[in-house]
Amino acid sequence: MDLLNQIWRALSLALAMGWLLLWPLVFGFFISGAIQAVVSHREMARLLPDDRPGSILKASALGAASSSCSYAAVAITRSMIRKGADFRAAMAFQFASTNLVMELGLVLWVMLGWRFTAATWAGGVVMIVILTVLMRLFLPRALVAQAREQADRGVAGRMEGHAQMDMSLSEGPLLRRLVSGEGFTAVSQYFVMDWASVWVDLVAGLLIAGALAAWVPHSAWSLVFFSGHPVLARIVGPLLGPLVAVASFVCSVGNVPLAAVLWNGGASFGGVIAFIFADLIVLPILDIYRRYYGLRPAAVLFVLFYGAMALAGYAVELLFGALRLVPQHRSARIVEQGFSWNYTTWLDLGFLALAAVLVWRFVRTGGRQMLRRMEDPSGG
Repeated sequence: MDLLNQIWRALSLALAMGWLLLWPLVFGFFISGAIQAVVSHREMARLLPDDRPGSILKASALGAASSSCSYAAVAITRSMIRKGADFRAAMAFQFASTNLVMELGLVLWVMLGWRFTAATWAGGVVMIVILTVLMRLFLPRALVAQAREQADRGVAGRMEGHAQMDMSLSEGPLLRRLVSGEGFTAVSQYFVMDWASVWVDLVAGLLIAGALAAWVPHSAWSLVFFSGHPVLARIVGPLLGPLVAVASFVCSVGNVPLAAVLWNGGASFGGVIAFIFADLIVLPILDIYRRYYGLRPAAVLFVLFYGAMALAGYAVELLFGALRLVPQHRSARIVEQGFSWNYTTWLDLGFLALAAVLVWRFVRTGGRQMLRRMEDPSGG
């Protein structure tokens, strides 16, 4: 009976976190879908011919307007490289598309507070700069050529069909494109496709976070992250955060509930930020890098990615500490609460209605066939 109670507590925590995150996820994916509907993937490769600051800036902006799903971002990045985009600029796009997107910021704001949102976006920009410098120093042209050669072989990963699909509209004024029938259809398509891309990671993240919050005492996390030794915790946190992410298998926005557990458990501010950044080096994605670019380039990319994430975590810790913006209380919203007619409930119901309208439009415009093509490696 005690085991059943423990399981129910973990599930109830996961459900409570899911209900808390529902409206910001729907809102974030709706905004993301609207942006993607007017930003064509077809032009991305052309806009990223080199790794000069201008191209890196464009890559970051395009990434922020793209899908937050880590698997889709990785697949789109490989597609861009095959179409001629600069390798380093494409990697900047990949990082921006999972760390600078609207939905991630909203979920962080609701669960961890605005300081974590600001730190993730500011740290994401810093991380892209650091990564670009590291790739220029430690990613030689010969290795980039080797990675391109392997990429051109077209070995399948995940979300290949998603990467090949482009429903964006490129003609007419921006507002007219969005409010037109075709614009509404494109928004609904991106909305549903992005949800289809992340739901597995999101559910996994909620279940893992619920289990850890219910079963692992705060004292265990405090021991791991040295929370009783503030200076040591700040040193160790950004190094351990990405490694915890690698082992958790959870990416995209699904790692935010676990980030909340780590923060409440005693991880440093920079360590939590580095953990959030590390959705692009979880074990399944590392295996995709191996298939996409070859073993040696993938190994080098892992080291460079890890270094950029850890260094960005340190930068955020120092900057926000100097500005006195590091939260003083560890009170992330992960505890279960009884049902009540509060603002979260009303927002969830309102955005569920919006989601229902978008799903209806998606189904009425051939969405079922599109979903079947999403995992098709050929994209056809």
